[in-house]
Formats: sequence, C-alpha cells, structure tokens
Amino acid sequence: MSAFSNFIKESYNELVNKVSWPTWPELQESSVIVLVSSIIIALVIFAMDSAFSKIMELLYQLISSI
Repeated sequence: MSAFSNFIKESYNELVNKVSWPTWPELQESSVIVLVSSIIIALVIFAMDSAFSKIMELLYQLISSI
C-alpha cells in the first residue's frame, strides 16, 4: 500500500510542479487547428468515398450490360 500512496504523491507532485500546462489562448488555438484539420480530412475521405462509389457503379453497369 505504501508503494501505491507514494505513486499517487509523486504523480500529483509532477502534475502540479513539473508539467507546463498551455495557456487558454494556446489551448484555443490548438483546438481550432484540430477542428479545421478534422473537417478537411473528413471532406477528403468523403470525396474519395464518393468517387470510388461512382466508379464502382459505372463498372457494375458496364458488367451488367455485357
């Protein structure tokens, strides 16, 4: 039990005294960057999925007409 309480005390000490937390403006800027990046990646994946779907539809129509 002593090892566990020692771990908790050291973890708390590290989080309070040694970790450099971002400021509120830095946190907001990072959040905006993550949001914009996520939207861009989602749009790219959507475009790729739509294009692949259309290509597959064309191939199925071509095969079914033979």
